Amino acid sequence: MEFDRMLIRYGELSTKGKNRKQFVTKLAQNVKRAMTDLPEVRIHGERDRMYIILNGADYQLAEERLKPIFGIQSFSPAVRANLDVEEVKAAALALVQDAHEENGTFKVAARRSHREFPLDSNEINQEIGAYVLQNMEDLTVNVKNPDVKLTIDVRKEGVFLSCRTILGAAGLPVGSSGRAMLMLSGGIDSPVAGYLAQKRGVEIEAVHFHSPPYTSEQAKQKAVDLAAKLAKYSGQVQMHIVPFTEIQEVIKQQIPESVIMTVTRRMMLRITDELRRRRNGLAIVNGESLGQVASQTLESMLAINAVTATPIIRPVVSMDKNEIIQIAQKIETYNLSVQPFEDCCTIFTPPSPKTKPKLDKIEHYESFTDFEALIAKALDNIETISVNVAETAQVKDEFADLF
Repeated sequence: MEFDRMLIRYGELSTKGKNRKQFVTKLAQNVKRAMTDLPEVRIHGERDRMYIILNGADYQLAEERLKPIFGIQSFSPAVRANLDVEEVKAAALALVQDAHEENGTFKVAARRSHREFPLDSNEINQEIGAYVLQNMEDLTVNVKNPDVKLTIDVRKEGVFLSCRTILGAAGLPVGSSGRAMLMLSGGIDSPVAGYLAQKRGVEIEAVHFHSPPYTSEQAKQKAVDLAAKLAKYSGQVQMHIVPFTEIQEVIKQQIPESVIMTVTRRMMLRITDELRRRRNGLAIVNGESLGQVASQTLESMLAINAVTATPIIRPVVSMDKNEIIQIAQKIETYNLSVQPFEDCCTIFTPPSPKTKPKLDKIEHYESFTDFEALIAKALDNIETISVNVAETAQVKDEFADLF
């Protein structure tokens, strides 16, 4: 069946009142970014729904791109017919023939908002249903639980027909709640935190700390691959790769072993916060889960957070590891995260880190080192890349073609 469009139904956007237009615009931008390799596609956002005009593009590829985009409650591959009963009949028959299985059941569910169409909703149900039955021998009607539900939406601009409804990712369009910096390690927790923040409409920019030669190029690539997984939900993620070797070496030399992790996290947070300021972000997102490791006790969080007044969003703070792993598997980041490449959070880890560091002592230890200069140097040498879901998919396809 050749579908000519995808019909998108909004999720929470329907409750946004006067701000609805902004949410719809942001959703359209995210859909457009996710389909940059489908230049023929056109996007039309309306108050109560959105149309993706395919113009010959592969509808199955478009379907895969739409599934993870937040802000979509459901969507349907659809065809448009003119406001002509006979044309609607022909389109309806073709759709049901394509969707039904042998000895299956169906129903017609029509809605007419354009009052000049010659049939009302009940008459459309009866006439189109009768026409389909007359032209298909192994089909019966079941209005309560049909195998195929043919929806017909009569509007001023045409009649839209579909037989499938695909659940979307729901949530809010990424970017509709503002921008935040995601502290993205190579572990399990931070990609899940990024996913959950995106679901509530936060546009994330990933910040990854790279410490060669202690961390490898494979570890850096793993972080990029994790960012690509998160890009599915908005079409694109900006990623900032921070050179962190010198700072970590100085911390190891100058700071007592038991609080190395606390000071390391404070320096990471200071750098991330300055990036947030430069990028006009409103918050910082991380993957901290309360009590999971020494740097994630309340006392440690208090000492680390003292370097900034910026809101820190911790989407997984109350989850146990199994809950986080379940989400990581769902969003396909788990297998990447468990690859055995060390990141900067695991190097120089002391055998007995303090779980209740004192802020005054931490600040005293730091006062003997010019961390300001080291932070400025790291910020001056950041590598920023754009991770685009369409480009990532294209690379995967080209790689698969080699085998």
